[in-house]
Amino acid sequence: MDAAAARGVLHDRTLAELAEYTRPSPLPRLDELTGARARGVLAETELLITGWGCPPLDEDVLAAAPRLRAVAHTAGSVRGHITDACWERGVEVSSAAAANALPVAEYTVAMILLSGKRVLESAREYAAARARDGDWLHVRPGMGNYRRTVGILSASLIGRRVIELLRPYDVDVRLYDPYVTGEEAAALGVRGVTLPELFADCDVVSVHAPLLPATRGLVGAELLGAMRQDAVLINTARGAVLDQDALTDAVCAGRIRAVLDVTEPEVLPPGHPLWDCENALVTPHIAGSLGNELERLADLTVSEVARWARGEGFAHPVRRERLAFLA
Repeated sequence: MDAAAARGVLHDRTLAELAEYTRPSPLPRLDELTGARARGVLAETELLITGWGCPPLDEDVLAAAPRLRAVAHTAGSVRGHITDACWERGVEVSSAAAANALPVAEYTVAMILLSGKRVLESAREYAAARARDGDWLHVRPGMGNYRRTVGILSASLIGRRVIELLRPYDVDVRLYDPYVTGEEAAALGVRGVTLPELFADCDVVSVHAPLLPATRGLVGAELLGAMRQDAVLINTARGAVLDQDALTDAVCAGRIRAVLDVTEPEVLPPGHPLWDCENALVTPHIAGSLGNELERLADLTVSEVARWARGEGFAHPVRRERLAFLA
């Protein structure tokens, strides 16, 4: 993993806990896998603990690691470094995606509730007026969260966690996921709907679909055009799941509002209209694990390593056959 990832997850406590189940290679951690030191470490390695910035574990790397049997990833997606060569070798793979899903879901629920109360707009207007004696109890059309209709696009790990966190609130949750049956949706406590229905009937649509060839540009002008006036689109998945130009047009025209923790490109150009659009809140990909939340990723990884060392297998395995459905 790269240096920033290592600082976030490889604390002294984590290293000490890992040492209870493994014989870690000497520090510093590897940030490349082709140099002389890396080759020496790989020759003896049975388990790799990886993180953001890990290079691909291709055939050349695996040839230098003849004893490698497992990879425990301290982040979510493994697409960047787990290659076909790993699956052909039979390497077991674990991911901390389940732990990383929690803060993303928390961010999403917070934005659903804040957008319903029009908190950001009210705060901006209040600050601009600099008044303390005005009528700040005026009600905007549709303001509030009571019986609000929330649409979840994809019952992913994060989508399911959002559904769970919304249960205490008086909101009506609907789900579109082509792989979830009506019975399964009912078991989740939501109503399954079609994709057009999700966008046409919901006050908020929250996108949790992975970026795959089938989902690139999935949310386009037609779906955005079907959204209710002043509805809110929240995206914490990947920017390319949306048609960025169509979204920009709809938001800047004042038809809908948007909360975007991801965009396409990942950092918008300095002159992009969304930066100055009052109907858009753009945050710098902060929904996922940051700060002390990285400790949750480390703790899950330690637990996975302990299970693997005891011969129990990973509790959060990544299966090759499921890659087509994962971020």
